[in-house]
Amino acid sequence: MTKRKIITIDEKKCNGCALCIPNCPEGAIQIIDQKARLISDLFCDGLGACIGHCPQGAITIEDRQAQPYDEKKVMANIIKQGPNVIKAHLRHLKEHGESVYLKQAMDFLKENKINIISDEACPAENNITAGCPGSRPMDLRKQQPGRDADRNSQVDSELSQWPVQLRLVPALASYFQGAHLLIAADCVPFAYADFHQDLLKGKILLVGCPKLDDISLYEAKLGQILAGNDIKSVTYAHMEVPCCFGLLPVIEEAIRASGKHIPFKDTTISIKGEKVK
Repeated sequence: MTKRKIITIDEKKCNGCALCIPNCPEGAIQIIDQKARLISDLFCDGLGACIGHCPQGAITIEDRQAQPYDEKKVMANIIKQGPNVIKAHLRHLKEHGESVYLKQAMDFLKENKINIISDEACPAENNITAGCPGSRPMDLRKQQPGRDADRNSQVDSELSQWPVQLRLVPALASYFQGAHLLIAADCVPFAYADFHQDLLKGKILLVGCPKLDDISLYEAKLGQILAGNDIKSVTYAHMEVPCCFGLLPVIEEAIRASGKHIPFKDTTISIKGEKVK
């Protein structure tokens, strides 16, 4: 069990105005039956970007104990809200490319003899065009092209998922299970020429700037990711300039707070593009 922040919506206060919808970057809120609904805990990062956009004050943040994401437990709660909410949840999983969780959801409905006629019963594809492409999570590992040594020396991208910005990634995406994380400061991929092959290969990428961004938001998101997923290792790649070291204690504290033994590696890149350590 781990305690994490998550939004809660007071149905009595909500008037269905939908002003919160465009301000939920994870797409976790939808209007169902004239009320704003949190479709799934899966994509709610608990940071409350939607709160200031509710004129009725119906959305708040609460701290509650939560198990690592379990689709069947989520479905047990979803079905209480009726067929429209079930369909919206299935659509939500499909649009975010969460094929594993979608299958678990459909299996749960089948086991409980709940017949929902929905196009979302079809397997989710990684090349979905629905939803916002800027923040829709996608697992790109199955799309990696085969290596061809004679292909004009072209270097293949080692990016395994989308999005990559730490503030945008859903804390409980399926690609985090069994993952090796690479947390990279914004400037590292520009400075280090061998970034993809030497640092990124085989890892899930999280990107952020400890100087320009709100470190408290990073602290909350990293805590959720490490506590709620089976993370195998964490590497932090940053520049040699002092401001880039700001995220280092945040990562170390998040690892300690998770209560797990997660190997950690600190990598420094010089302004000249050389690996210092």
